Amino acid sequence: MTVTQPDVSVIIGAYEAMPYLIECLSSVEAQTIDPDRVEVIAVDDGSTDGTGEYLEEFAERAPMHVLVIRQENSGGPSGPRNVGLGKASGRYVFFLDADDRLGPEALERMVAMADRAGTDVVLGKVEGVNRSAPKSMWGKTVERTDVYSSNIKFTLSAQKLFRRELLDRHGMRFDESLFTGEDALFTMEAYLRANGVSVVADHTCYYLVGRDDGKHVTKSGSYTLRFDSARALMNLIADLVPAGSRRDLLMVRPFLVTLLPQFGPKFATDSEEVRRHKLELAKPLMDAHWTEGVAERLKVHERLRLHLVAEQRPDLLLDVVRFVKAKKQAAALLEKKGRRVYLAYPHFRDRAAGIPDAVYLAGPREARAFPGYREGGVDTFVRRAVRKARRVLTSREMRPAA
Repeated sequence: MTVTQPDVSVIIGAYEAMPYLIECLSSVEAQTIDPDRVEVIAVDDGSTDGTGEYLEEFAERAPMHVLVIRQENSGGPSGPRNVGLGKASGRYVFFLDADDRLGPEALERMVAMADRAGTDVVLGKVEGVNRSAPKSMWGKTVERTDVYSSNIKFTLSAQKLFRRELLDRHGMRFDESLFTGEDALFTMEAYLRANGVSVVADHTCYYLVGRDDGKHVTKSGSYTLRFDSARALMNLIADLVPAGSRRDLLMVRPFLVTLLPQFGPKFATDSEEVRRHKLELAKPLMDAHWTEGVAERLKVHERLRLHLVAEQRPDLLLDVVRFVKAKKQAAALLEKKGRRVYLAYPHFRDRAAGIPDAVYLAGPREARAFPGYREGGVDTFVRRAVRKARRVLTSREMRPAA
């Protein structure tokens, strides 16, 4: 008898997931896709709260094929996901966290989208339940996009539909040496290697559930883990994307989301030893990947802090961090007839500090908030220069031949 290949393998890594696992598995059982088109691979990562036993009960009654694997605790989500991925036979895989749940029709809609568009990754709209969820990428349903022309770089969690052939062709697996940010590394690589990405924004496909015990939140662990995560993601981007505007665009994600928070409000209360260590850990990352192209895409206070990290100037950085922590609004200084807006954060035009004015210059998006700003200063200058050049060329062409 020929066994039909399932359309999608749902991979669930579970650790101490009760009672949230009950609703999670109910959401899988309630999917409208034909059960014969789905397989579930659930990996119990050494739970002691009945998670493994409940998975086995589910396997006995579920309408789709369910494989339960029980193993000793691996210490993180990467191991169970890799085990599940190694057993998957579906055309697509979907990683479902045991304390979250699928939206109605989620698998059917995402598989249909991937088949219709021929794309390798599908993002289904995510909503948070008792916790926040990413929002900027759900503006509209898009059959085909990429990581450069959308906001998908700001959702790098693993809860997406991936074409398994893409993962196998590139030998993609979760990095088990990382204890935070392993999903960001995996998903960014998939985005970069994919033949297109689809976004299902008109239907909630995934509910990100906030646990009462807080265990859904990535374990904070040592702050050094955040630098490990930033380093891995920056190196991946540098390896796969040539230097230039596209790389700068993607580098915004690890600088803004992973690295900058290490120099946020907490930095003001860190011990001097920890502050020094953070700067030491950041230095090689700044030296290798901090560029003008990344800097100009950030808000002034973000750019200023990272500039001071790059310059290894902790005293000045601390002043800025305290200013931002106090939620003060920097005074705006309009120059060049309103075409330039400088935000006077600490040490602006302080000769002793020697920070370039350009670090304090607001980009158009930030500058629009200030009355009197006239957008297009640089563009207007360029357009005038082009018009002048055209006039000169035209006048030369119209001169009679000697």
